[in-house]
Amino acid sequence: MAARFSLPLDTIFAVSRVSVRLDPAPHPFEAENAAAIAENWTRETAANPALFNGEVALLSSLVLADGALAGRCHIVRYATFLHWRASRPRDDAGHVYTHAMLVSADNALVAVRMGPQTVNAGQVYFAAGSFEPGDFRDGEADLEGNMHREVMEETGIDLAGVRYEPRYHGVSKATGTVIFRRYFLPETADRLAGRIRAHIAAETDPELAEPVVIRNAADLPDRLAPQMHDLIGWHFRGR
Repeated sequence: MAARFSLPLDTIFAVSRVSVRLDPAPHPFEAENAAAIAENWTRETAANPALFNGEVALLSSLVLADGALAGRCHIVRYATFLHWRASRPRDDAGHVYTHAMLVSADNALVAVRMGPQTVNAGQVYFAAGSFEPGDFRDGEADLEGNMHREVMEETGIDLAGVRYEPRYHGVSKATGTVIFRRYFLPETADRLAGRIRAHIAAETDPELAEPVVIRNAADLPDRLAPQMHDLIGWHFRGR
């Protein structure tokens, strides 16, 4: 039987085409682990009552072949995603998400630190979130739509019309696979950080704690998410 997940680990790769299809059938992982999912959700919500059991996409396959990334995913409850997260890595389920890397006019990267009420409290990465049902168009994941929505929701920055590099890249870790591309904004990092702080201050229940400006490969904040080391090094090497 062909491998359900086949990607190079811990290596940035160029992506010529991405096709992540939505399978309307239930994810086997959710069906086979219902009791354990419920037990874990009880523990998670006891520790963090702010958690919401919404709907997100969880992969059942993801393969890179000749530069093309192809996958299949299913909509599951967030409780299922959290149980998968606690039991990863696995060969029957995985996670894919996107990063819009915000590059300022002075070539800094503008990331964010997650708020204390979130499941990734304190971690630093680019504004992002799992694919949701509304992120699919004709049964296929809309990467650009997901990127734009997450950045707008979390930071207040509208990426419509912003210059970006045409090709996607990816990196796969034990924690999941991120597909990313850079957006080149016309403002300085300090100006962008100020806009994000203003957005956070205006939110009733913001997801973010603060913006995080990264000015060079040695300028690493604490609590970096696993994928961020690869992306930061890649950017500042001039790729």
